[in-house]
Amino acid sequence: MTHKIVLIGAGSANFGLSIMGDLFKSEVFAGAEICLHDINAEALARTASFGRRHIERYNLPYKLEATTDRRAALQDADFCIISIEVGNRFELWEQDWRIPQQFGIRQVYAENGGPGGLFHALRIIPPILAICDDIMAICPDAWVLNFSNPMSRICTTVQRKHPDLKLIGICHEAASLPEHLPHILETPLENLRFQAGGLNHFSVLLNVFYRDTGADAYPDVRAKAPAYFERITNVLGWALPSLPAEHVATVGHRPWAERGLFKVILERFGYLPVTVDSHFGEYIQWAHDVVDHAGILDFYRTYKLWVAQKVSEETLLRGSGDDWVTSQVLESIAADRPTEVLALNLPNRGFIDDLPSDITVEVPACVDGNGVHGVALGRFPRGIAGLLRNQIAVHDLTAEAVLTRSKAAALQALLVDPVVDSVRAAEQTLETMLRVQQRWLGYLE
Repeated sequence: MTHKIVLIGAGSANFGLSIMGDLFKSEVFAGAEICLHDINAEALARTASFGRRHIERYNLPYKLEATTDRRAALQDADFCIISIEVGNRFELWEQDWRIPQQFGIRQVYAENGGPGGLFHALRIIPPILAICDDIMAICPDAWVLNFSNPMSRICTTVQRKHPDLKLIGICHEAASLPEHLPHILETPLENLRFQAGGLNHFSVLLNVFYRDTGADAYPDVRAKAPAYFERITNVLGWALPSLPAEHVATVGHRPWAERGLFKVILERFGYLPVTVDSHFGEYIQWAHDVVDHAGILDFYRTYKLWVAQKVSEETLLRGSGDDWVTSQVLESIAADRPTEVLALNLPNRGFIDDLPSDITVEVPACVDGNGVHGVALGRFPRGIAGLLRNQIAVHDLTAEAVLTRSKAAALQALLVDPVVDSVRAAEQTLETMLRVQQRWLGYLE
């Protein structure tokens, strides 16, 4: 069977080239039609040019198309992969971050959680909803993979409008566990069985066992992880090899780098976070007191430089690096190859007992030709469940604000957020953001 795969946001060369690179390596998708779509014609043409040269050079069996016409791109699509941003990504991100801080809101980052996560969501969800409107009208049986953030707020809102959409949220954060657990426990990855779950960028390792003995390995994680993370001096290895040496020299090399909050969660709650302070800390009202702020700034600065670096054919050859994303999800559905995946973002259909059914959660999943089957994780440890429940009203009201175009709901989303402790600060922040980002937030009434 020949498949058609549409990459929406393909003008982003890191996204477009890396996903094409994964597809070009796939036996399952040999002969597939790959359609690149973006609203930026110049950026789209650049990505398409790389792809066509690569196909020609290696005589690959793919048909590559590129168009700024989204409805044309979606015709007969089997898979749609979305990775978009709006406006000047980092200029807006820094407004999301600094303006709430100016009014006294102590948020530690501004991508997915806290006030910054709200404004990011309010900007990006409407265009993603428009994309999904077209998918439901043109190719309603297509599988839709969302890579955009804020992941949980996007997927929750889209599923409320389009409950029949075959939507999967994909994030690579859970890949940190296979990286670290074998070193912490001094045993091969193949000897470990584990599960993680929660909300995107707000998940923890729930359990871990030794396969050879069946013994619970979590006591060893709690005993050995502190010494291991004392030895790990930075968490930027994914970016450092490709960045200039003069920048690498400025990255912090401290024990527990970008893991101050991480350490507190492990010590006080007894569970290992899946991700680091910049991500986990967005959701917790006392995070500002314990996160590694220098590490967060290093992370942001390095990420900004990594995104800005010039891409090349090397990006195509390397692919995304997250083989579990492209191969395990896309190929498992297309070729009916049952596969277990560490984490996917799905509507909470009984997967986490402590959270409502209409919120998108991050859980392990089994993927096959019949689709995606989340793994039920039952009840969470009480402390972790409490942290997660603190976010439910925030996500709920974010969806309400977008779907009803309600400024009042947006304010309520701020006022129920644990990070916000002042009505005046919330109101001033909202009014300022509505003015500064009027182009994207002007729909709120």
